[in-house]
Amino acid sequence: MFLKELGWDSVFEASWQEHQGFGRVPARVVSQQRGLWRVAGDFGECWSAPSGKMHAASEAQGDWPTVGDWVSTEVFAGEQPAIIHAVLPRRSQFVRKVAGKRVEQQVIAANVDVAFIVAALDRDFNLRRLERYLAQSWESGARPAVVLNKADDCGDVDARAAEVGRIAMEAPVFVLSARTGQGIDALASFLVPGQTVVLLGSSGVGKSTLVNRLLGRDLQAVQPTREKDSRGRHTTSARELFLLPCGALMIDTPGLRELQLWDATDGVAQTFADIDELAAKCRFRDCRHENEPGCAVQAALLAGSLDEARLENRRKLEREQEFLRRKIDPEARSEAQDRIKVLMRGVRQKYRQREDEGKR
Repeated sequence: MFLKELGWDSVFEASWQEHQGFGRVPARVVSQQRGLWRVAGDFGECWSAPSGKMHAASEAQGDWPTVGDWVSTEVFAGEQPAIIHAVLPRRSQFVRKVAGKRVEQQVIAANVDVAFIVAALDRDFNLRRLERYLAQSWESGARPAVVLNKADDCGDVDARAAEVGRIAMEAPVFVLSARTGQGIDALASFLVPGQTVVLLGSSGVGKSTLVNRLLGRDLQAVQPTREKDSRGRHTTSARELFLLPCGALMIDTPGLRELQLWDATDGVAQTFADIDELAAKCRFRDCRHENEPGCAVQAALLAGSLDEARLENRRKLEREQEFLRRKIDPEARSEAQDRIKVLMRGVRQKYRQREDEGKR
């Protein structure tokens, strides 16, 4: 497989100038398992591992090579794994906070041109989850597109598509069935040679079925969703990059049981740009969109042109971002602690005033 087929272009060529020499060659990470990365380049494909220096840096920063990365690699003859010495600067990256309580980032895919956010038109359909994926996708630097799969299992496709269209903003919306092939041709404008697309979404939305359809063969394992709630089972266990017959590159990812945003303030703003447009029309610049007079956001809620659940979801995502900012930014954490101290000082003063008034 040649570099150009893998998405190599003049931008990466310019980045490579700092890493060439010393017997190293450029390669792209095409799959990832625990402790090992499979890389591909002009030499073919082989397994690889990070150098000792890179391993220490990645361990400390929590930023390991990921599928889609371009890396500086030292390749050896025989079965010996190659050594990854460095990761070239990423053009884009889809990131989330790792699951659980640890405050660390996890890069799902890198150097992606388009993010297909796949949602199923069944009982697991969730607009609020889609907004979360859209926010992180806008933040990633890739162009998001919403793919509504399982159209053959939905009784009112047009109504669901209209709902998604109202929240997708500038992201295009495609309706299809990966199982039957209905609507697949509409994706052709995004599947061009050398362009990288990542599939994102929960388990059971049909990402692996879509990969198989686009590959023209059953390469990825698939399983039916649970009948009672349409929830999916994990079938894809590792991230992997495929070269499609059309020349486009596609990264399949395991279904995410949860997507906690990571440093996605701009992405949240982009996803909810309609609310910001309304807020600009409020009478007061510091309007909180609650009970203030002249609030354009509240007026839109009353008129039914804005969904209250959408407004609340934006507030929820903003609270998550503020919490995360305090966790990773010492200055922000100090500012928050100072605000709490001032607030509690005011509360104590009010209690003292009440006590003094009661003694009189």
